[in-house]
Amino acid sequence: MRLKNSKAIARMRVAGRMVAECFALLEEAIEPGVSLRMLDQLVEDYIAAQGAEPLYKGYQGSSAEHPPFPGVICASVNNEICHGLPNGRVLKNGDVIGIDIGLKYQGYCGDACVTFPVGTVLPAVERMLAIGKEGLRVGIEAARPGGYLNDIGQAIHNYADAQGVSVVREWGGNGIGRQLHESPSVSHVRQKTRGPKLRPGMVFTIEPMINAGTYEWVLLRDGWTVVTADGSLSVQFEHTIAITKRGAEILTKL
Repeated sequence: MRLKNSKAIARMRVAGRMVAECFALLEEAIEPGVSLRMLDQLVEDYIAAQGAEPLYKGYQGSSAEHPPFPGVICASVNNEICHGLPNGRVLKNGDVIGIDIGLKYQGYCGDACVTFPVGTVLPAVERMLAIGKEGLRVGIEAARPGGYLNDIGQAIHNYADAQGVSVVREWGGNGIGRQLHESPSVSHVRQKTRGPKLRPGMVFTIEPMINAGTYEWVLLRDGWTVVTADGSLSVQFEHTIAITKRGAEILTKL
């Protein structure tokens, strides 16, 4: 588990702000009739203009047989939990789209995810979006110096249970720094142990995936897209945070 000094966190704050700026651009661009490929190109162009490097495009995955990821963003629509492909699909009124962005700037990474409504969505969809945002908030609130890593999953899981929704078990957050994926793994559900103690200098992502139905999932034949097993709606919100003496600092915000 690599603790970050103030200089490293400062650089990650810059990378995180760039990620947040990508989402500000996307919020203006997302509307019915827009293709996922166009959104991907928008983010790719912005990252290049900042002198940063996209982290997802060409990502190989867990084995040599795993196809490289084709886009700069992950674009997950409606019942897609994560890792959706930014292809030629066109958004429709009432959809939601979860967009995950990772980039590296001056040797340090930033990573976050936002789920956006497309046009006018149903009240039940609005409720799921609100639950997803609040689930992330309570997870960040539980990340306190002197507390424990699994306090985060406990808080998120308890909140989801109270709302009658489910939290995806197998996909969680992770440490981040010079590499996109570092230790520790961050669970978003209750665990039998409290895990390691949280200390200033820890930097990791919190990224709960909340499903309206079952927490179970299926991997599609493209090797990347993860969908809900029952076809229900899924939303995700993510921030990169740093543990400081004062609490959790969100690095991926404007």
